[in-house]
Amino acid sequence: MDRSNAFGIAAPLPAARDVLELLKPVTWFPPIWAFTCGVVSSGVPIAERWPFLIAGVLLTGPLVCGTSQAINDWFDRHVDAINEPHRPIPSGRIAGSWGLWIAVIGTALSLLVAWATGPLVFAATCLGVACAWGYSAPPFRFKVSGIWGPAVVALTYEGLTWFTGATVMAGAWPGAPVLIVLVLYSIGAHGIMTLNDFKAVEGDRATGLRSLPVLLGVGPAARVACVVMAVPQIAVIALLWGWGHHAVAAIVALLLLGQIALMRRLLRDPLANTPWYNATGTSLYVLGMLAAAFGLGGVAGL
Repeated sequence: MDRSNAFGIAAPLPAARDVLELLKPVTWFPPIWAFTCGVVSSGVPIAERWPFLIAGVLLTGPLVCGTSQAINDWFDRHVDAINEPHRPIPSGRIAGSWGLWIAVIGTALSLLVAWATGPLVFAATCLGVACAWGYSAPPFRFKVSGIWGPAVVALTYEGLTWFTGATVMAGAWPGAPVLIVLVLYSIGAHGIMTLNDFKAVEGDRATGLRSLPVLLGVGPAARVACVVMAVPQIAVIALLWGWGHHAVAAIVALLLLGQIALMRRLLRDPLANTPWYNATGTSLYVLGMLAAAFGLGGVAGL
């Protein structure tokens, strides 16, 4: 039903199913996984922090990640009208300025929940929300850069959500081992985000997005992504070994060797094999994150 709503938007009220589609629940899994790694790495029993745990899951999944999807779709609505006209905003199912207001409301709710959770989580959420707007919105629009775009996504999806998980459990700044490992896995995730750019090379080239596959070519970009994914994991293995967690270090090493074996097939035809690698090699990467988190649960207080 057309009506003027509280924001003065003369447009149909969007259906709940269309709002949910805009927020893309399928994208919530990676940050929630990293949040879980943070929870495990804290070494704090879950039973002691249930309310904070629930708040953290809401923040990292439907609130901050969902809001980032709404922001991205709003600022990409003109491109989506050409490439993906079936999406909620270009199709008109979310009409007028509702796409923008959903992003604004999501931002406000994220900050409100974060404020109630604690100052460190609030600070991390402020940074995450700022990155979400900066990634898609002018004047920054980090997504046009093959360096800054993947870096911003890797930081928010892996590092900040891991930090949030550790912080909501401990109620304090995480120990140095946790911070070091979450930074290393965030750096490695830059390579994963670069692989995600392979599916849109032609569209990126046509619209002026300077992704690494556009700048370097598909083959060289794939090799760079593999190195960026592997090197931080080598550092994690060395650190875990040095901290005396030999079994966990061995597990992460085996998972890395599996990735390297799979990378050989990826590099033979990156465009064709990236979806396959995302389902296999990337899965081994995030399993290594969780294994490292279990090791950190015993050294977080160092």
